[in-house]
Amino acid sequence: MTVTAAKGFEAAGVVAGLKSTGAPDLALVVNRGPLDAAAAVFTSNRAKANPILWSEQVIKDGRALAVVLNSGGANCFTGEFGFQTTHQTAELVAELLGGGAGDILVCSTGLIGTGDEVFRAKVLDGVRAAVPALGPEGGPDAARAIMTTDTVPKTAVRHGEGWTIGGMAKGAGMLAPALATMLVVITTDAQLTAAELDDHLRAATRVSFDRLDSDGCMSTNDQVTLLASGASGVTPDPAAFRAALTALCTELATKLMADAEGASHEIVIEVVGAASEEDAVEVGRSVARNNLFKAAVFGNDPNWGRVLAAIGTTAAAFDPYDVDVSMNGVRVCHAGGPDRPREEVDLSPRRLDLRIDLRTGDAAATIYTNDLTHDYVHENSAYSS
Repeated sequence: MTVTAAKGFEAAGVVAGLKSTGAPDLALVVNRGPLDAAAAVFTSNRAKANPILWSEQVIKDGRALAVVLNSGGANCFTGEFGFQTTHQTAELVAELLGGGAGDILVCSTGLIGTGDEVFRAKVLDGVRAAVPALGPEGGPDAARAIMTTDTVPKTAVRHGEGWTIGGMAKGAGMLAPALATMLVVITTDAQLTAAELDDHLRAATRVSFDRLDSDGCMSTNDQVTLLASGASGVTPDPAAFRAALTALCTELATKLMADAEGASHEIVIEVVGAASEEDAVEVGRSVARNNLFKAAVFGNDPNWGRVLAAIGTTAAAFDPYDVDVSMNGVRVCHAGGPDRPREEVDLSPRRLDLRIDLRTGDAAATIYTNDLTHDYVHENSAYSS
């Protein structure tokens, strides 16, 4: 039931007519309480879509009644008209639910720079259709409605001692740090304050969504929201809740990686032996963003030299001539030189586990990415046509 797995939540996914395919394209997730605590993290891109500008203000008091999300249009760089569209969307949701517009978070995803009276009318009509369709079984429909170039809905659930966390996510391209081109809604029926939610969410996203780096491109519309209804009546153990939330976010992040536009390999880059976690992240990202390495993986070529060339561009502390590199369990490079024959590496499976040992310290980090394929180029060469 995804976002409605936790008690106190209802959801809906409806057809608003924003997508030419006629698929569901507007989702609504509502917190029925008794609590209305909320937290959210947003893209760090300075170019922010109108829904982000709105939601950043809404979340400041740590309360939210609902999240409304549309696919089929990013509502970004659409001027004052676009911001008014976001505002009117929140006002209509609040009116129909019996709340205030300042408690309605808004998310959009799709093509940047488009939006007119027709777009606005379709979004508002979609809201009018979504409210009567709300129900505890509406999670799967909501997960489908937020998809753009996604090929499958992404959902996850975790259960604790008397409490539950559920979530849904969308994203397939522009997957880079400071989230990814993703919309994520996570719900829990645990009793938590807004401050606690914010602390847990930032800790979880730091090692999950923020470590997803598919194509090095940062979106204008990223938002990850966490809502708490308190309907279970249970106050969770903080460590147990954070662990469950982190596991859920990691599962959703890996599902985003698996569905990345045109990808034929999912690449998990584990950097160990770093002097600091920051160094490990920097090294992992340098490989995740290296088009030569990603193209080699697409061609099933275990070209470890491209790994060393990529990490050599970083400011991380290590000796390039004392680094080990392993691919799918085969150590192809030891101390900066050849080790096992490349022919021993099998890159035919979809998943590639790349391990880089900097042999400098005890810190580690994992970065998630994918290969660079013909299909990725084709899909993004005609995205707006």
